[in-house]
Amino acid sequence: MKNYTITVNGNVYDVTVEEGAGGAAPAAAPRAAAPKAPAAPAKKASAGAGGVKVTAGAAGKVLKIDASVGQAVKKGDTVITMESMKMEIPMVAPQDGTIASIDVAVGDQVEAGGVLATMN
Repeated sequence: MKNYTITVNGNVYDVTVEEGAGGAAPAAAPRAAAPKAPAAPAKKASAGAGGVKVTAGAAGKVLKIDASVGQAVKKGDTVITMESMKMEIPMVAPQDGTIASIDVAVGDQVEAGGVLATMN
């Protein structure tokens, strides 16, 4: 029996692997373990509160939240500033509207196409 620590999408898991009888492949038996990574901060509003999504144009880290829930924005206004490949990239409102939710926190890692905020 061997113990391993595995990280999947930023969550750390302790796993015990047992050898199978008769040369069968080892079977993984995950143990329930509290994630060792810090928990994500609480969101400022419920995810998906608005019908229009502000999405990440590239994978990166949330550097700054430029708009707040309830704030009126115009098409092209910066909602979130991200850092990708050592560059600051503004994620802008796709149309005029009001910010319904901010679905990320400063420091969050986001994949390309990930929802950062929603608007009405």
